[in-house]
Amino acid sequence: MSFFDEADEPRTAPPRRRHSGGGRRPPSDAQSIQVRRAVAAAAILIVLILIVLGVHSCQISARNSALKDYSNSVASLIQQSNQTGSQLFSELSGGGGNPSGLQNQLNQTRSSADAQLSRARGLDVPDEMKGAQQDLVLVLQARRDGIADIAMRIQPALGSSTSKDAIDGIAGDMARFYGSDVVYKDYTVTQIVAALHAASIGVGGTNGETIEGGQFLPDIGWLTPSFIAAKLGASLPTANGKPAPGLHGHSLDSVSVAGTTLQTGSTNTIPASPSPTFTLHFTNGGQNTETNVVCKVTVSGTSVSGQTVVPQTTAGEHATCAVPLSSSPPAGTNTVTATIQAVPGEKNTSNNSLSFPVTFR
Repeated sequence: MSFFDEADEPRTAPPRRRHSGGGRRPPSDAQSIQVRRAVAAAAILIVLILIVLGVHSCQISARNSALKDYSNSVASLIQQSNQTGSQLFSELSGGGGNPSGLQNQLNQTRSSADAQLSRARGLDVPDEMKGAQQDLVLVLQARRDGIADIAMRIQPALGSSTSKDAIDGIAGDMARFYGSDVVYKDYTVTQIVAALHAASIGVGGTNGETIEGGQFLPDIGWLTPSFIAAKLGASLPTANGKPAPGLHGHSLDSVSVAGTTLQTGSTNTIPASPSPTFTLHFTNGGQNTETNVVCKVTVSGTSVSGQTVVPQTTAGEHATCAVPLSSSPPAGTNTVTATIQAVPGEKNTSNNSLSFPVTFR
């Protein structure tokens, strides 16, 4: 052994290597992963719940909005229809001095009713309102058909020899209008309110949905042929075609406005607004009780007039009738004529009218 030969140094054991796979993770790492997975699942679940609640809330909001829109559309349509009714009865109460002109007016009114019916048929109707919609269409169709039928019958009703069949037919149309009011109030409205309440939507009050009331037929007297004839200024034939024996007729004694009697020989000043009401004082100068006596007031140079009907007057007794004008007359001086229209069998009509110079201001 050489002096320079070095002795072998002791070998050091190589470091132990970690295996990259195949081994089990420490328990703490597995629990941490499970916790993270549970948190993620809970977060996803919460998000899903929020999405479902959001979708459901949007569906409820959309449904409630549709119910409110339908209710508002119905209220608007019925309001317009009732205004059409007011126009119709104003035309009929204006008297039948021009049957052809009145028929043209009625045809225009029918066109308005037809347009309202068309809009009703085109409404977007929620499922909860299907029943109400069927009744609404029935209501507006009855009104449109009634107006159309009256327009067809009005000329024979106002002919030189009044057609009793035409007047009776118009009375039947009035029954349609009465029925339309019943169907709307008892069925259409009831179903709309029930659907709104079921959706927890308030009705009425300050914040609730508005339900349109009112009615198309202004007076159940219109169901009676004699009342209709009187409003139209027509005379229905009696059972034997002749009035009762004896004298018939009235005389107009005076006319007043707001308690002031008008003078025929001097200008009378009357406020134009609100539209004035004229009180006619007259006497039944005949020997018979008269029914459905028509009182009428006209303003020269304008379309403004008024008419009312006194159900009955007694022979030899005084009577009065209040006649409101259909609208405010224009400012200026006009001739106002008040008339008690002739009744069947009346021969002397020279004392049925009075005329006054009136300045409306």
